[in-house]
Amino acid sequence: MTEDRTEMTGTGMTGDGVGRRQALAGAATVGLGLPLLAACGGGGSSSDTSSSAPAGTDLGAAADIPVGGGAVFADQKVVVTQPTKGDFKGFSAVCTHQGCVVANVTDGTINCPCHGSHFSIEDGSVESGPAPSPLEEVRVTIKGGEVRLA
Repeated sequence: MTEDRTEMTGTGMTGDGVGRRQALAGAATVGLGLPLLAACGGGGSSSDTSSSAPAGTDLGAAADIPVGGGAVFADQKVVVTQPTKGDFKGFSAVCTHQGCVVANVTDGTINCPCHGSHFSIEDGSVESGPAPSPLEEVRVTIKGGEVRLA
């Protein structure tokens, strides 16, 4: 009579394959890891670049938006510029590179602090930096001397 003997490896299996404990540990790691990877995002322009405020929201006094400059309204994710006197433009304040909120408007550009992207105050186009696309346009109006989301 011959005897079949298989050596136990201590992993809940016999032979040279993947054991039950290893398979379950791997599945648990994948299950926990996928949501974390999704939260990190993939860069690029997949971030939500839209304003978080509804139409009609008052942003502030038009007089506070300097000619040739602008103001960032971070809570509403909007930047308002005034390239020439009386010409107000609105853009998303969310950088198209990795979703950071722009920090300020200086020297004719809207500036992102995260990786140095610069956008035109005239049309939101990329002037420099790693941003792949312009800032999304946001409609604004001036009523009673106040800048409002349209």
